Amino acid sequence: MKKLLFIFGTRPEFIKVYPVIQEAKRQGNPIVLVNTGQHKEMLNELLDEFSVEVDYDLKIMEKYSGLSEIVAGSISGLDPIIKKEQPDVILVHGDTAATLAGSLVAYFNQIKLAHIEAGLRTYNKFSPFPEEMNRQIVGLMADYHFTPTEMTKENLLKEGKPKKQVFVVGNSAIDMFQYTLKDDYTNEALSWQADKKMILVTAHRRENLSDLEEIFDGIAEIADEFKETHKIIYPIHMNPIIREKAQKLLEHSNIKIIDPLDTINFHNVMRHAELILTDSGGIQEEAAFLGIPVLVLRDTTERPEGVLAGTLKLVGTSKENIVNETRTLLTDKIKYERMSGSKNPYGDGTTSLQIVNILNEK
Repeated sequence: MKKLLFIFGTRPEFIKVYPVIQEAKRQGNPIVLVNTGQHKEMLNELLDEFSVEVDYDLKIMEKYSGLSEIVAGSISGLDPIIKKEQPDVILVHGDTAATLAGSLVAYFNQIKLAHIEAGLRTYNKFSPFPEEMNRQIVGLMADYHFTPTEMTKENLLKEGKPKKQVFVVGNSAIDMFQYTLKDDYTNEALSWQADKKMILVTAHRRENLSDLEEIFDGIAEIADEFKETHKIIYPIHMNPIIREKAQKLLEHSNIKIIDPLDTINFHNVMRHAELILTDSGGIQEEAAFLGIPVLVLRDTTERPEGVLAGTLKLVGTSKENIVNETRTLLTDKIKYERMSGSKNPYGDGTTSLQIVNILNEK
């Protein structure tokens, strides 16, 4: 069995890596877990929630703050760990600073690199920033490209990646639901919302910070227009800029702003939503599995499969677009059912099994 070393640093990364870690344990692979600590509070809560003890914690955010410092500090912290552990394969996920740093350290030490959720592209280097260039650079160094869809596979083949290194395995976000969804789940926010239908909102991306007032104005108008039928739940990011600008939403009695939800709570709240407004990447995939239409508060998405399948629609950040597209879905039953009934393009929940099998076989 190959020795596998997992590198992650953010909550979204861990959510998608956890099922792969569990499958590797099930198959008997020796594993090493390294947390760079980019999302210290949110990620540590998640690790506790799933009773995961990491072997190394770089605590990177206690020392650095800027992107350059975080990447450089992560590389410096990871290098001696890799030299000591000598894994057969290093696994990174997605497009974060930890992903970039981990891939560079794998390359410098000539250790095979597996990239989970490979091949996502907008081909706009500043959207999303810095994620788009992170994943393109990682793609240059990976030996195993685990892509979620045929479209992401084609991106890599067009870039010249060897076909034998590219594997369509679906998205491990779907695997995670087997660990999180509960039939007997209760929550204070759900109790507050129970007499109305729910619109779930998340907004946190760096490139959207300058557009938050426009986004929040749109959400406020939606709250007013649909106050008799809908309530809006907004689990707000810890970023103080976002929290300050969101204060005006509290003027609306049918908007509830709550602290960030851990994975189990978020998945179980999300499954009750009629509609989701988000700039998150992962939610675009998760909602498709649950059959919930998503309006994406971005101008581009690295998940065009969802657009083509009809599970999501890009609406940008303008108040007018957000309100108009929301109104259309909430008032046009045929259009709503067309989106909610679209086929999920992101896999069947066997992604982790496929990844570990491939790594052990090749």
